[in-house]
Amino acid sequence: MFDRRLRNCALIVLSAALIAGLAACAAVDDRPEAEEPVPDDVQIIPRETLFSDPERSLVRMSPDGEFLAYIAPVDGVRNVWVAPTDDPDEAEPVTFVDDRDIADYSWAATGEHIIYSRDEDGDENFRLYSVEITSGDGEYERVGLTPPEGVQARVQATSPDHPETIVVGLNERDPQLHDLYEIDITSGERELLYENEGFVSFLLDHDYELRYGQAPAPGGGSQIMERVDGEWELYADVSLEDDITTATIGVNAAGDTLYMIDSRDRDTAALTATDVETGESEVLFEDERADVSDAMPHPESGEVQAAASNYKRTEWTVLDEAIVDDIDRLQTGIDGEVEVLSRTEDDRKWLVAGIVDDGPVEYFLYDREELDFLFTNEPALEEKPLAPMHALTIEARDGLEMVSYLTLPPWTDPAGDGIPEEPVPMVLQVHGGPWARDSWGFNPTHQWLANRGYAVLSVNFRGSTGFGTEFLNAGNKEWGAAMHDDLIDAVDWAVEAGIADEERVAISGASYGGYAALAGLTFTPDVFAAAVSQVGPSNLVTLLESIPPYWEPEIEMFANRVGDHRTEEGRELLEERSPLNYVEKIERPLLIAQGANDPRVPQAESDQIVEEMVDSDIPVTYALYPDEGHGLARSANSLSFTAVTEAFYAEHLGGRQEPIGDDFEGSSLSIEEGLDYVPGVEEALETN
Repeated sequence: MFDRRLRNCALIVLSAALIAGLAACAAVDDRPEAEEPVPDDVQIIPRETLFSDPERSLVRMSPDGEFLAYIAPVDGVRNVWVAPTDDPDEAEPVTFVDDRDIADYSWAATGEHIIYSRDEDGDENFRLYSVEITSGDGEYERVGLTPPEGVQARVQATSPDHPETIVVGLNERDPQLHDLYEIDITSGERELLYENEGFVSFLLDHDYELRYGQAPAPGGGSQIMERVDGEWELYADVSLEDDITTATIGVNAAGDTLYMIDSRDRDTAALTATDVETGESEVLFEDERADVSDAMPHPESGEVQAAASNYKRTEWTVLDEAIVDDIDRLQTGIDGEVEVLSRTEDDRKWLVAGIVDDGPVEYFLYDREELDFLFTNEPALEEKPLAPMHALTIEARDGLEMVSYLTLPPWTDPAGDGIPEEPVPMVLQVHGGPWARDSWGFNPTHQWLANRGYAVLSVNFRGSTGFGTEFLNAGNKEWGAAMHDDLIDAVDWAVEAGIADEERVAISGASYGGYAALAGLTFTPDVFAAAVSQVGPSNLVTLLESIPPYWEPEIEMFANRVGDHRTEEGRELLEERSPLNYVEKIERPLLIAQGANDPRVPQAESDQIVEEMVDSDIPVTYALYPDEGHGLARSANSLSFTAVTEAFYAEHLGGRQEPIGDDFEGSSLSIEEGLDYVPGVEEALETN
């Protein structure tokens, strides 16, 4: 839950290393029949092709440009691979974990070390490791850099001025606060730099000097503090309304310019630069439609050279004439949206990605003159019948415009205008957060469902990030109210536009999206034919009472944006917005998935609504994963639940279905309730 872009997950990182299934309830008696025939030549795209680990992901170039690294499977578990930049086919793994996937990694400033992180079964207590890629001959010794259990590590800074060390935040002393340590990446030796006195984020310069910190303010909002001669001084007050969209994000290499995303005194967050000595500030980039979403710093100086915003699509604006020709070449030579992933220290080589909606990601090496294609992230997708994603706006009942994304089964829309010849069953796919957003690009869930015969609609409802503070703050304390109304308005729009079959609309999502799915069946029980909820909170009081300790310093933010569980009035509001209290209204099929180790939305959130439904003789299917946390990180688990969901949708919406086959193999899937309610699941469990 709350997979948000807050200050400690800022939109931009500036540093040298830029760094559903059940038997029908009373209102659903028979399996619906698909009304739109599927042409014989439209192949079913295997779930494994869409949801298994891609051949390459998170591709990054070393600071000296000698190597490429990426994540790919080794015996079914995601590991880090490295290849010479001039010969990607010579890649070999440099990590060999065999139990829990590696979710993320980065290059150290040495260019010879990989820093990667792993948690235990989804508990989000990430531990950091270092691997020297030049140790060679297929044997690469890893060094544990942070405590092995019960401590969450966050990389705070890397620098070419200190290539052998990194700065890491650890909540070992106090689970609520991360102290800063400088850690040697070859030995694991560490030195305390700063004992945290209440900050939720920090900004260090290239010399690892602590320059700024952001701390929650009493009653909500935050204070940005500046470190001057070893003492903290107030730099800026940030109101609650601007708190998610205002933060320090970097200083240049010289240390004399501070960069911020800043929505104070404006609606959309701008990119600003402030002279540290004089305090004079200028707006480098702003877009009245959307917040700044990305920035491109020079790899050596740290000076920002380009910035982007994302309204319906990502658009770059060049700020430095020195790279005008480069951006022109990239945008001319690459299809889709251009993303610069890495630049060498001497800025002679760039690693660039081309992102499209109906194909795999393409990777290129750019030497500032020529653009050379390297590979795609998933060759198996290249010849598949993928569908375009339509970017559009939907007007809510109060006039608020919601940027949304629609994907249709290709055979239903021969004109390609986003309107099928006849209404089709639809899945409303709701993003998590809620302080996050949906964006244009290749989306495996959209492609999977469209290929099975469903329209798929993703809506940036009020409270989503990226569209300015007015849009964001319109979602305050509107869980299950105006935020849910937005989703219903989107469904009504799709029905009125002739896109969706009113009798065959499902709602699905994870985290906040899982909550929205539960709200859909309880607050608006006649709208949806079925719902799928992954790690969705059912009771907002118990949710807020059990947030992870490292979120406790920001409790005022949750109190102001969701509701205050510490007051009688606040608890009444939260109980009113909790699907658990309206279980008796559920009339349509529900499928729930939960990770047993979820620190954000604990298992109890799913357990309690399933228990209420079972006690009330309301059918529900409950899939539990004992080795997962907030979401299904393991590929085998994700694939297994996708197979269950597909069978669930086929039963209740009438779309196409690929047999489950061996898609449960290697998964920890356990059906705790409602095994008989999704056809084929019991048989598949017996044979896998």
